[in-house]
Amino acid sequence: MNDATTQLLVDRLGLGAPGDAAIERCIAVEAPVSVEVGGIAYAVMMATPANLEDYAVGFALGEGLIAAPADIRRIDVQPIENGWALRLWLTAERNAAALERARTRVSESSCGLCGIANVEEVLRPLPPVTARIMTDRTAIAAALAAIEEHQPLGRATGAAHAAAFCSPAGAIRLAREDVGRHNALDKLIGALARAGIDAGDGFILLSARCSYELVEKTVRAGCPMLVTISAPTSLAAARAAAAGLTLVALARPDAALVIADRQGMIA
Repeated sequence: MNDATTQLLVDRLGLGAPGDAAIERCIAVEAPVSVEVGGIAYAVMMATPANLEDYAVGFALGEGLIAAPADIRRIDVQPIENGWALRLWLTAERNAAALERARTRVSESSCGLCGIANVEEVLRPLPPVTARIMTDRTAIAAALAAIEEHQPLGRATGAAHAAAFCSPAGAIRLAREDVGRHNALDKLIGALARAGIDAGDGFILLSARCSYELVEKTVRAGCPMLVTISAPTSLAAARAAAAGLTLVALARPDAALVIADRQGMIA
């Protein structure tokens, strides 16, 4: 047992073949993670309590609370009753802006709408993607073939998403997992920032449906290409095209769909 998994006694029910039995099953931990900024409650997210320092940095970057990890003075991760507390202490300038943002928040969720009060703000233009890589179908296939090796939580539980950062040749350089696909990507982005790895030097691979929030997080991280194993939503496709993000979806061993590639990065 660790912070990411726990054991549960379950009854195995034979369906296609006999074999009823009482077994112990490894399951992924999903717990409330209270995010506090400067001592003020900011959000409560449901997440897997592993790599929470990476999550703190990625969440703060995605929320626009910081521009770089150096804007965080300290991160405290503490277990609390029934969950975890993730406390961020920012520089004075960033802390003031974060507290103002906290006062105007209207909801708390992991869906990317935290603190957004109107449709215009949801659909505000994204910064254009300026990074550029050259890659090809062989690299995408290589990353897909290697992703399972970087999913220990997924293999153990069958209940976790993975986000991986890949070189243009398809080698996986870094990966993070979580029960929430948004959280996995936040953890990856935070880990890249903390390691000083430029997200513009490769592409991101996600084991998830491609929602518009994942497109936006990828764009704001400065990554030029996103590959997902499942389909995109209409808004995800539109936002990717508008920002100049190369988007590849339904990526499987036999084929993939190029949804947007305005920069012509895929050979």
